[in-house]
Amino acid sequence: MTATAEENPLVAGLERLPVHPTALVIFGVTGDLGARKLLPAVYNLAHDGSLPERFRLVGYGRRDLGDDGMRDLVRDAVTRFSRTSPDPALLDALLAETSYVRGGFDDADGFAALAARLEEVEAGDDLALNRVFYLSTAPEFFGPIVARLGAAGLARRDGAEVRVVIEKPFGHDLASARALNREVLDTFAEAQVYRIDHYLGKETVQNMLALRFANQLFEPLWNRRYVHDVQITAAEEIGIGGRAGYYDGAGALRDLVQNHLLQLLSLVCMEPPSAFTAEKVRDEKVKVLQAVRPPDPAEVPGMAVPGRYTAGTAEGHHVPGYLEEEGVPAGSRTETYAALRLFVDNWRWSGVPFYLRTGKRLPRRATEIAVTLQPVPHLAFAAEGSVGVQPNVLVVSVQPDEGVALSLGAKIPGARMRIRPVSMEFRYGTAFMSASPEAYERLILEAMRGDATLFTRDDQVDASWAICDPILAAWTATRDPVPTYAAGSAGPAEAARILLDGAAWRAL
Repeated sequence: MTATAEENPLVAGLERLPVHPTALVIFGVTGDLGARKLLPAVYNLAHDGSLPERFRLVGYGRRDLGDDGMRDLVRDAVTRFSRTSPDPALLDALLAETSYVRGGFDDADGFAALAARLEEVEAGDDLALNRVFYLSTAPEFFGPIVARLGAAGLARRDGAEVRVVIEKPFGHDLASARALNREVLDTFAEAQVYRIDHYLGKETVQNMLALRFANQLFEPLWNRRYVHDVQITAAEEIGIGGRAGYYDGAGALRDLVQNHLLQLLSLVCMEPPSAFTAEKVRDEKVKVLQAVRPPDPAEVPGMAVPGRYTAGTAEGHHVPGYLEEEGVPAGSRTETYAALRLFVDNWRWSGVPFYLRTGKRLPRRATEIAVTLQPVPHLAFAAEGSVGVQPNVLVVSVQPDEGVALSLGAKIPGARMRIRPVSMEFRYGTAFMSASPEAYERLILEAMRGDATLFTRDDQVDASWAICDPILAAWTATRDPVPTYAAGSAGPAEAARILLDGAAWRAL
C-alpha cells in the first residue's frame, strides 16, 4: 500500500494556522517591490490555502489604474514572478476580491476615498475585517501616510484589529529613526506596528532558533569557551541595478548591515527566551544589540572597512564600476562593500569576534552564518598527504540554498591516519519535500495573524542604529580614498586588517 501524505513522516507537523478575515491595503502597489514580491506572495498564500476565506486586496497609488488596471497589474505580476505556476481559477477568484484607489500619499481626499472603499468591500460581511496597511513606498512617505491614516480615522477599527507594516529603511541614521518612530507612534500603538526585515521571513533564519534551542548537540558549545569566531556574510553578484537614486544615499552599511546582518547577529547570540512569543523573543534580541560594544570613532579604521567596486567581470560579462553606473554622481564616496568586527560584551560571548560583511558585485550570491569552533588542542594526526585537522565549522545557509552544513574531520581511506574535512549537510527542499516559501509570504501572513515575532521593535531599531552611527560618522569625516575592489572579486584587500588571530574570510 502506498503511503499517503498524512502518513509521511517528512510532512509531519506541517500546518496552516487560521487567519481572521482581512483587508490588505498595499501603498505603492505599482512599484517594483509590489510586482516582484508582494503581489506574487499574496497569490502564493492563496495557492497554499493560507489566506482567510474572506480576504480583500486593495491597491493604493498615484497612477490612474482603476479596478481593472489593478487586476491586470496583479495578473501580470503573478504570471511573471510567482514561484508557483498560476492556476487560472484561483487567480480569477483572487482578482474578484481586488480593487484600487487612486491618491497621493499626503492627499486627504485620497485617504477619504480609501476609507469609503474599505467600507464598501466589507459590506455584507457579518463581522468587521482586520486591516493591514502595507507601506511599500519610498521612506520619505512613511510619516505622511501614517499621519493621513490617523486623520482619516483608519488607525482604529471597532470589532477588528488594524496593523501597519513599514518597509525598510526605517530611518537614515539614529536621529531620523527616532523621529520617524515618534511620528508613527503618534498614530499607532507599538503593538500595531510591524517594521519589516525580509531576512527574518526566511525559514533558515528562523531555524537558527530551533537549531540552537531544540538540539542538545549545539547549545552546550554555543559560548566563548568553544566558539572561536562567527562570520555573517551577505554577498551579491548584482550591482545597484538602476537604483542609484536610493543606493547612493544609503550605501552598504545602511542598506544591509544596520538591519539584516545585525538581525542575524542577534539571533545567533540571543539567550533562550522563557517562551517563544513575540515579546519574549524580541526582548532577548534587544539585549544582544545593546550589549554590542559601541564603536569608538578612533577605533573605526581598525574594525570597519568600506569598499567600492570598480569595473570587472560579474555574472559572466564585463560590468562598469560603481562610479560609472547610471545616476551615480561624480566623486561619490558611497560604499558598496562593508566589513565590520564587533564584540558582544556579555557573559556568553565576551572576547569572541563577530565578523560581518556585505557587498555588491562579489563572486556569487550567498548569505550565510559560519560559526567556527575552537581548534582541538592535540594535533597528533599530521601525516604526509593529510589536509590536517581543521576547526569544525557550522554553516547556516540563508540563500540561495537554505540549509545547514557541519564540517568534521574524517580519516582518508587507506593504511595511514590521514585527515581531511568532510561535510554533513541538511537542505530544506529535500528534508521537507517542498521548497521554503518566499520570505514575503511568511511575513505578510504573520502580519495578518498578528504575530510580531519576525518584525523589529522600536528599541531594536534604536539599538542597531546606535551601533552603525559612529561608523558612518567616521567614514564621512575621513578624506582617505575609499578602498576599491574589482567587480567579481571577493572585496577590498583592506578587509583583511580587521581579522584577528590568523582568521581568514571564508571563500565566496
